[in-house]
Amino acid sequence: MNPITILYDQKHQEIASTVLKLNKQVNTLSLSRLFVILGGGALLFYTFQLESLPLVFFCFFALLFLFAYLVRRQSQLELQKNYFEAYLKVLSNEQNIIDGKVNMYAHGEDFEDDNHPYSSDMDVFGAYSLFAQLNRSTTKQGIDLLASWLSAPLDKEQIQRNQEASRELESESEWIWDFQAKLLANLNHKLDIKTFLSNYFQDRNFNFGNAFMRMYVKVGPVLFVLALVGSFFISKFAAVATILGLFHILWAFAKAGSVGLFSSRIDKIGGILASYADAIQAIENHAWKSASLQEMADELKQGGLSEPISKAFKKLAVLINNLDARNNVFVGLFLNLFLLWDFRQVLAIIDWKNKYEQEILNSFDTLAKVEAVNSLAIWKRNHPTYVYPVILVNPDEDKIEAQGIYHPLIPNELVVANDYTSNDHRVALVTGSNMAGKSTFLRTIGVNAILAYAGASVAASSFQLPIYKLISYMCIRDNLNESTSTFKAELNRMKFILDTVASHTDSFFLIDEMLRGTNSVDKYLGSRAIIKQLVRLDGKGMVATHDLQLSSLEREFPKDIKNYHFDIQVDEGQMLFDYKLKTGECKIFNASLLLRGIGVDIEENIG
Repeated sequence: MNPITILYDQKHQEIASTVLKLNKQVNTLSLSRLFVILGGGALLFYTFQLESLPLVFFCFFALLFLFAYLVRRQSQLELQKNYFEAYLKVLSNEQNIIDGKVNMYAHGEDFEDDNHPYSSDMDVFGAYSLFAQLNRSTTKQGIDLLASWLSAPLDKEQIQRNQEASRELESESEWIWDFQAKLLANLNHKLDIKTFLSNYFQDRNFNFGNAFMRMYVKVGPVLFVLALVGSFFISKFAAVATILGLFHILWAFAKAGSVGLFSSRIDKIGGILASYADAIQAIENHAWKSASLQEMADELKQGGLSEPISKAFKKLAVLINNLDARNNVFVGLFLNLFLLWDFRQVLAIIDWKNKYEQEILNSFDTLAKVEAVNSLAIWKRNHPTYVYPVILVNPDEDKIEAQGIYHPLIPNELVVANDYTSNDHRVALVTGSNMAGKSTFLRTIGVNAILAYAGASVAASSFQLPIYKLISYMCIRDNLNESTSTFKAELNRMKFILDTVASHTDSFFLIDEMLRGTNSVDKYLGSRAIIKQLVRLDGKGMVATHDLQLSSLEREFPKDIKNYHFDIQVDEGQMLFDYKLKTGECKIFNASLLLRGIGVDIEENIG
């Protein structure tokens, strides 16, 4: 069995056992609460019969405190159970991905763009895409950041920093699982918490209160309690307590609309903020070794705060949950009577905002970085044979060197690795028969380059390349909305390729079977002219084609073009594909054999 699968299985069994124990404890506490209610009622009834008021009060408060303890304990256990259930989901998801099933994290459909220089051709985003395999981010910032890394090359320094962080994290399985479990509550959450908080902090409701309210919220509850206690000794204090109590209640009712507007926009994110706090605390508390991760952790300490930013998150979560207590009419009435609760919590949130706003908003960006490099680390851990590529400096002079390279989205049992170097040419012309592997090979180079430029490990035994401006011409489609035919779409894409090569010496093109939307003569002549134009522009890249005649271009440009091919072997009428890249032009084609396979015979001689 795969060692990685064994690791997940063992941890899954351990956590499943913990969840089972917690379920039993929660159920036991539920029964205990029921017993306290029923047994306590009987006990109080019995003590009433004894006509001992002190004993009745003692039993009542003892039962009340016992019930409160059981409620609190059950709440704590349920939080633990929810965490470990999320942990189980994280482990199950990794097992599912290894088994070829769907990743529960976002697949990046929002980033699909047919006009992008390469993402559509390389299946970077969408179902069964590279992003769908890589992504383990739950926050919008984390998802966006990872998508940006796959949409355009990072600079060499950032690539190496991502490699460094990924190397450290890949060996921290326990930390990664814990980190993912803490953030799983945010999975598929449509609300962008950072943007929401940023807008919320600018809301005019943050002008709530004045100097008198701030002063009275501190002294008013004390005055009320003193008047209430004094009324037991001096009857006139009862009138004072009554006036103060009515003032508190009426004032709270008068401001209920403003408090309600303040509360309604934020009362649903308290739990999510608590999960952010736990994830950030995991970053703060870990002893990182790599400079890259140390800097990310240090970002959370900037701003001159005297306490960790995770505590600030937890404070806000507590304040939101406290304010939410007003939604229970009777509890809210009691709390406002004694403590002016609504005003106290709103003012506390305003003070919190004034103290922590910028640091909290910045921490979302740091969390996104950790989520994104975490995705790269899990990718490497799940593919232990992958390697980190070497990034070269000069795209005009440095060459691609790949050993044992293959497409990372092809199942392991179907993988065929190839070697390739561009040391003696600038344009690789790849010919071959249908289904022999030409298009897959071009995508193999492209996808692994995209991974390399994001700082991820690649599907190869070794891979080195400079940072190219990658462009592709593969899946060209018509567009009925824009009244664009396939051939017009091809022309538009080819103009984009030529313009990019002309203006960017660091570009690298991947072209698969150009000009499919026209007749064979125009297709050949046009393809030949385009390749010659690319050579004249000092272009670098790969072209895959069925047109064997184009192989003659190698003789015209021996220093610039080199022929490669994928062929087939025919054994007793059966086609055998080895999917191995070979030098030279292809001599064997298979269209007639494929057509015979579906019952169509081709005439050998026409005339």
